[in-house]
Amino acid sequence: MEQVEHTHSGPVQPVTGSRVPDGESIRNPVFKWLFLPFRWTYKLYFVVVFFTSLAVLYIPFRILLFRPKRYERAFRLKRVWAFFLQWASGVPVKVVRKAPLPKAPYIICCNHSSYLDIIQMYNVIPEYFLFMGKYELLRWPLFNIFFKGMNIAVNRGSHNEAAKAFRKAAHALDRGTSLALFPEATIPPFTPRMKPFKDGAFKLAIEKQVPIVPITFLDHWRLFGEPTEFLSRARPGIARAVVHPSIPTKGLTEADLVALRKEVFRVIEGPLFKM
Repeated sequence: MEQVEHTHSGPVQPVTGSRVPDGESIRNPVFKWLFLPFRWTYKLYFVVVFFTSLAVLYIPFRILLFRPKRYERAFRLKRVWAFFLQWASGVPVKVVRKAPLPKAPYIICCNHSSYLDIIQMYNVIPEYFLFMGKYELLRWPLFNIFFKGMNIAVNRGSHNEAAKAFRKAAHALDRGTSLALFPEATIPPFTPRMKPFKDGAFKLAIEKQVPIVPITFLDHWRLFGEPTEFLSRARPGIARAVVHPSIPTKGLTEADLVALRKEVFRVIEGPLFKM
């Protein structure tokens, strides 16, 4: 489900802090306990659907991921899998596109409020891209195959390893391949309020002079929280995504990094604040 809007960005305002409330503070304590059995049933169902479907596709993915020249075919299979997951798990995404995507390569930046963000990215962005994700994804059973060669795992606990990951990302941009990442670097405990963004995405964008495509996921935080947390949210529902106009970086230098980071934060946060 998609809706296209064409808008013009207004003047950039500085970001002094998040205006979005902590989602946990607005939860109804009665409903939190009343619907607990239903949430855990849904979590179990989601996990079964996710890993069963991945197990079925594991061999085709291994074959496609064996050689880099097959990565784009693996990407197309991921999109098929993501399309299946959004409907099988009851979280279809409604996309509002405020402008067309720029010519590749570009860097996709979005808020990170749920593991659903990773799945739905493939339903939102139809063009080939590589994911940059946290190093811990290499420990996920089955799912880790995507970060052993194709996608880029960032080990922020090691300066050398992190630098190596960003060099790999820079080479991907040089080849004309777009990147998707979460500038918060992790899911904050106070979603939908965002954590301050890290500099990596913006350094890369300025260094390679490629545009940034901001995306806001509006509903994932209320549909699927941290799976292992006893009282975390979990239910089916429509997931809305806003694809904002791209932000150019042509002519920007490292002196513009902070202003660029704040602008992207403001753009992504806007729909969350209105909601």
